[in-house]
Amino acid sequence: MWQQVLRCVLMDATDLEHRALTRTGCIPPELVARLLERGRDDVVEERAGHGEWFCALARATSLGERGRQADALEVLAPYLATGWWAAAVAVADLLKSWGRAGEAIDVARARMEAGHPMALGYYARLLARHGRADEAFTLLRPHLREPGHPEALVDIASAVGCEEEAVALLTAEAEHRCSDFPWCCGGLDRGTVVESIAMLRERQGRVDEAIALLSADDGSSVDHRERLAGLLGRHGRLAELRAAAVGDGSGPAVRRLSKLLEESGNPEGAVAVYGQADGGVSLGPGSAAELAELLARHGRGDEAIDVMRGQADEHTGDDWVLHSLAGLCLRLGRPEDGLAHLDALATARGREEEWDLYWIRLPLLAAVHGVDEAVARARAHPEGATSYAAPHIAELLADAGRTEEAVTVLEPHREANRHDLAGCLIDLGRVDEALAVLRPTAPLPRARRGGPFHDDPPF
Repeated sequence: MWQQVLRCVLMDATDLEHRALTRTGCIPPELVARLLERGRDDVVEERAGHGEWFCALARATSLGERGRQADALEVLAPYLATGWWAAAVAVADLLKSWGRAGEAIDVARARMEAGHPMALGYYARLLARHGRADEAFTLLRPHLREPGHPEALVDIASAVGCEEEAVALLTAEAEHRCSDFPWCCGGLDRGTVVESIAMLRERQGRVDEAIALLSADDGSSVDHRERLAGLLGRHGRLAELRAAAVGDGSGPAVRRLSKLLEESGNPEGAVAVYGQADGGVSLGPGSAAELAELLARHGRGDEAIDVMRGQADEHTGDDWVLHSLAGLCLRLGRPEDGLAHLDALATARGREEEWDLYWIRLPLLAAVHGVDEAVARARAHPEGATSYAAPHIAELLADAGRTEEAVTVLEPHREANRHDLAGCLIDLGRVDEALAVLRPTAPLPRARRGGPFHDDPPF
């Protein structure tokens, strides 16, 4: 027990939060999973007791699944004792999953009484889900302007049958016009109010009113268009959804209608939806990528590649578009097509591509000419010896089963590529070396925060 108390003293909620949010000075969750996949539960167990939050969380989850609930809670106890909100949520969620709702409520209440800004909404939802919706509704009523609370109030109002009272409370806030969002209103702007009332009306079965609310309010709101498209889709209002898609600029309504048609066994109709937006105006990159994936799913690879090739021609310097084209060609077994297009773009520029565009071609080169040729060309690039080129070269080698060579590439740049290097070392069974790589060489910065419960990344 004294060891647990000592760990509580040494742990600090601010440091835990900084490490978890920035993934610095810790073993990140993807590497914890890799350790477990390779049978190194012993390492995860040992590090869970030494301030490694993601190890502790994985260890506690595993113990709980094996019926060792007391042991799981003991693992998380030092983290919970710091007052860190993420630890409180993890403990409460585990308790809920074990059917121990009363204890979960106690954990959330302790953080709420300590004044954590996120605890009230979480606590109220817990109460509502476990037979105490009236209490939860009363608790939230005075706190509508706090982030996340309108949505919680909507959920709880439906459970307790207080929809009209909730609408009245929200409507009273609807006339507010933000002068300094979110500071002037706590984030409760008119758009949030309208969406919350629309959700209540839908749950009451008053779908026409919900549609009218979302249709009448600011049509430029992406959130409103997303919610309206979802509402129309859920209730089978395909004619209205189709009409919304025509004027939607290939946005949420187009996406929702296409998905519904595809799911109903009408892929041709799903594809056609993208052609009706704005009377057939050319698609933007996002919608084009959706259309290309749809075509590829239904055996129309040539058309899919043509769609993304057109986008790449139009957005020659957009690495996102070029990534999409290259990935599509690779998945369809046509890396030559992707490589030819990238080569043509490079020729048109008349100069050597910078690395942020050049490395897109590496998987295609490996597929066409082999890994050795791809690595050789990467190293020959003017930026091929930089720290930011190293992980791309190492990935080629690791994917080919040449992990030792990948480590050799990453080792000179370990400071910039800790996670990549540690992952390769774990794959090779060199776990102690991997942990040494992840260990910070200097103290982590202790950024001053906006209060003891600040939850934003300290950037």
